[in-house]
Amino acid sequence: MREKVILITGAAGEMGQALVQELSQDGANNRVLTMDLNPMPAEFASMTTHITGDILDERLFARLVTKYDFDVIFHLAALLSTRAEFSPELAHRVNVDGTLLLLQMAADQSQARNRPVQFIFPSSIAAYGMPDLETKARDGRVREWDWNMPTTMYGCNKLYCEQLGSYFAHHYMQLAVNRPVMLDFRSLRFPGLISAFTLPTGGTTDYGPEMLHAAAQGKPFACFVRPDSALPFMVMPDAVRALLKLATAPRQALTRDVYNVTSFSITAAAIRERTLAAFPGAEISYDVDTRRQGIVDSWPADLSDKAARRDWGWEPVYDVDRAFNEYLIPNIQQRYHKMS
Repeated sequence: MREKVILITGAAGEMGQALVQELSQDGANNRVLTMDLNPMPAEFASMTTHITGDILDERLFARLVTKYDFDVIFHLAALLSTRAEFSPELAHRVNVDGTLLLLQMAADQSQARNRPVQFIFPSSIAAYGMPDLETKARDGRVREWDWNMPTTMYGCNKLYCEQLGSYFAHHYMQLAVNRPVMLDFRSLRFPGLISAFTLPTGGTTDYGPEMLHAAAQGKPFACFVRPDSALPFMVMPDAVRALLKLATAPRQALTRDVYNVTSFSITAAAIRERTLAAFPGAEISYDVDTRRQGIVDSWPADLSDKAARRDWGWEPVYDVDRAFNEYLIPNIQQRYHKMS
């Protein structure tokens, strides 16, 4: 008999580690199975069974499905926006082919056990593509179906995978005589995510956390976007809460497959001001990268998360003041104080 597990891909990152910690504390009966190209830190050994492996390894997944019954899949593994622009073919393989492989596996398991596997997919603000700054300023809080015209490989990957998930949830093998049970696909479009505990890893919104981490280390930092560049952001604890809250929402309460979530919108200049207030004497200048600035300009200045608030009670814990004063600044200060 196969063992029931919750699978987390890309689990060695902070979001994956936080998910493992939360799931180990909530009394869930299912064991957590994690997967990443990198090993998990030693302190997670008692919380999870970890597999060091590639999301594109079909033979690995063929072996896993003979041993495990996946109740829930949190598919966090991805190649992020800036890195994806330098390696678009690799990004497509990781972000699309890897997701398609997992969706197919989840659909097959849904059919075999005659009830849906829940598939949680973190999407991104990169799925949007605003045509110009005038439209960005005029349209305000953008809804899920507005401006779905991404200008980056990462955004194209995320938008397509949202649609793939909806296909597997509602239309997979629709012409088959014996129609299988469809999987339970749920997706969140995240704004820029800021962590106090891990360094940025290739996201276009990383000028925010990069600024804070550089200031805490006493290193000069040149921000690669204009001071007036505005984007929505969320701190990592709220991102993890959103994933878990969506996962536990009753299926009948959900009116859509993809939901926006957000916390606060802020300009690069305002991040700089808060950073200087916390780290007086920090050297923060501007050296605009026109290519990355173009990407940021194509993303909305704010998101409408009305549907998530209505359907499953989403509400962030951290507004802009709490995010900086209670989470980011004290934890980043403590991180580099320990290192020194």
